[in-house]
Formats: sequence, C-alpha cells, structure tokens
Amino acid sequence: MLHFVTKRLLCSSSFRPRITRVKWSPSPALTALLQVHFQSTVAVDNKNRIDIDYNRIKIHRSERLKPLVPNKDLVFGHTFTDHMLNIEWHAETGWHDPIIKPYDKICLEPSAMVFHYSFECFEGLKAYKDKNGKIRLFRPEINMKRFQRSAARISLPSFNEKELFKCLKELIRLEERWIPAERGFSLYIRPTLIGTQESLGVGATTRSLLFIICSPVGPYYKTGFNAIKLLATTENVRAWPGGTGDVKVGGNYAPCVKPQIEAAAKGYQQNLWLFGEDDEITEVGTMNCFVLLKNEHDETELVTPPLDGSILAGVTRDCILHLARSWNEFKVSERKITMSEVKIAAGEGRLLEMFGSGTACIVSPIKGIHYRGLNIEVPLDPNNPSNQTGPITRRFADTLMGIQYGEIPHEWSVVLN
Repeated sequence: MLHFVTKRLLCSSSFRPRITRVKWSPSPALTALLQVHFQSTVAVDNKNRIDIDYNRIKIHRSERLKPLVPNKDLVFGHTFTDHMLNIEWHAETGWHDPIIKPYDKICLEPSAMVFHYSFECFEGLKAYKDKNGKIRLFRPEINMKRFQRSAARISLPSFNEKELFKCLKELIRLEERWIPAERGFSLYIRPTLIGTQESLGVGATTRSLLFIICSPVGPYYKTGFNAIKLLATTENVRAWPGGTGDVKVGGNYAPCVKPQIEAAAKGYQQNLWLFGEDDEITEVGTMNCFVLLKNEHDETELVTPPLDGSILAGVTRDCILHLARSWNEFKVSERKITMSEVKIAAGEGRLLEMFGSGTACIVSPIKGIHYRGLNIEVPLDPNNPSNQTGPITRRFADTLMGIQYGEIPHEWSVVLN
C-alpha cells in the first residue's frame, strides 16, 4: 500500500519533491574499504616508465643441465628446458631487467590477481633446426604483435616487441641443444604475461610478470598425421562477438576442456565449435577451421570463417590464406559458413576436404563430423582411400613444413644463428 501511494505521489503533476543538496563524505572506515577495493584501478601517469631493453639482459646459467629426452619419448608440453626468461613490471617504474635463469617455480601470493580474475595471456611459436643445423623461427613478428594485442585486451602492460624478441632469441640460443634435429620435431616456445599484484579489487594490475619457457615437442597427435572426427557442439559456445575469442587469454581455454572430455568419451578427437541460431562454424578445438568445397556456382572454394572478433587470428591460418591466394588455383574466401551449408554440400557430393590449422599441429585433416544426430563423412583422398588426408590439405602441410625447416626458401623462415 505504501509503495502504491508513493508511486501516485511521484507521478502526480502537483507533486514536486524538494531537492536539498547535502555535502556527503564517507567515513574513514568506508574510505579505507574503497581504497582497498579499487586500488588496482588507479592509473599511474608516468611517462618515464622504462620499457623492455635487451641491452640490460642478465644471464644466470644453470649449474646442472637436465638430460635430453629421446625424440620418440616426447609428449607435447611435458618436457621443459634448462632455462626461462623472466621480466617483471611495475606500474610506477616500468619493466625491470630481463633475466635468463634456471627453469624454476614462480613464487606468488595467494591473492595475486592472476588466480582470481584471469589476468593472463600467452603465445605459442616454434624453433626448428634445419638440415644444416641452423635454428629457424617461423613468422615470430606476428606472434609478438598478437601477444601485445592480447595483453592490451585484458589491461596488462604493453612492451617493446622488438626488444622482447631479442631477449627471446637469446634464450633460444642458450637452449639450442633442446631443439630436436629431426623433421616433425621442434622446440615449442611459450611466452606468458600475468598480473601479480596482491589484490582482490577488480581493476588493472599494478604489477606483472612476463616469462618465457620452452618445451621440445614432436607431432601434436600421437597418431601422427591422421584424419580426425569431430563432434559439432551446439550446447556450448567457445567465444562470441565482442568477447575475447580473438586473443590468446587463458579464460578462453579452461571452459573448453569439459566439452572436449565429453567429445573424447564418445570417440571424437575434437569439438567443432558452432555459434548462433544457424550454427555458424567457428573453430575446431583450439584450431582455425577450413572447408574446401564446390560452391553453388560450381567454383572450387576454400572457406574459413572471418575474423569477426570471435575467431583467433592464427599465424598458420594467415599462412594458408597467403599460400592459397598465391597458387591462384581456386577461390579463397573469409566468410560465414554454416553446418547447413556443409551438410548440403556433403549430401550433393560437393564437399571436398576439411581441416584445422594451428601452430601445434600445422594442419589436421578432418574425416567426419557428428552433427545433430547425423554423421557427415568428409572426403579424404579420392585417388587413394588409404590416405589419411586430402591432396590440398597435404599440400599445405608439406609446403608449410618445408618453409619451417628451411627446405623451401621463404621470408617467413627467420634464421637465428
């Protein structure tokens, strides 16, 4: 009843509430609480902050080197090298001296913001050893730029990409013995940036740590270059427009593990992430997705979803698009593609090949998709049923590996030593 009377009074044209300005100041206790909660959001305006500087690097070599693991025993991401690179950052002073030191644990407070609000981003690139023993990196400048974008998206500090790359190269030279001298094997490099400020306040961190660790790796899949089956996921979403799907932040990955486990339990190697009411294809597990088909105009077309903010701008994705356009043998499109289009193309015999792409696997051929109760078969090699990949997928894989290992001269392959 009181609510009804109050509403009538406020809506009445004859009622004009008298507004009195009151000077209010929070109590000391409330002021202290607000300072604690928002202390991490304070922007420090200091133009004199120091950026990353390779000339200030310090190297502390490990006194006891680890034994190398035979190539045949390497499991992706399980073995780590002798050293790591650490660079601390503080909002008031900027970046501290880069330090290469023995691989070790990181000591953080339980209240560090990375644990509570996922202030974390990372990159992934590889070092290769060619037949002449030279160390090669593959388009590392793109990784540095994407690392910068990821940091900016979650309010982590910016850095001089070229100076960080110099520090990275120094670390790789020191770890040369860990780079496998065998085609198909490489040294995986993982730059990471985390917020380390001790605070439960939600805001930008005032302290961060950038570190780089390395891991010798073999083929991403234990089965080798074999085609995989996908479970098209309609109940779970990897990313959405306006979110963080276009950057490499840890928060994109943990929620995807449960659907992946569920897919594996049903006999599928990966999820095919769909989005929207019309089931748009987005990514394959943690890979970009490509579809080769004859379109409705009878054109051979290679299609990958556009970079609309929900798709990660993969380095391998970009390479495939550049290669395909340079070949000029079929139409290349970055456009929306739905499962309905794929299903119809498969039913009419117009679906030619599908594959995922990424740094870890390069390309991963797809042989089947389970979608809304229907098993869709994806063709592989029409001339050889025993092959585990289609001819175009194989061509991309062979070309990219040839460039990475220095067998095919190309500007994408950067010699380190």
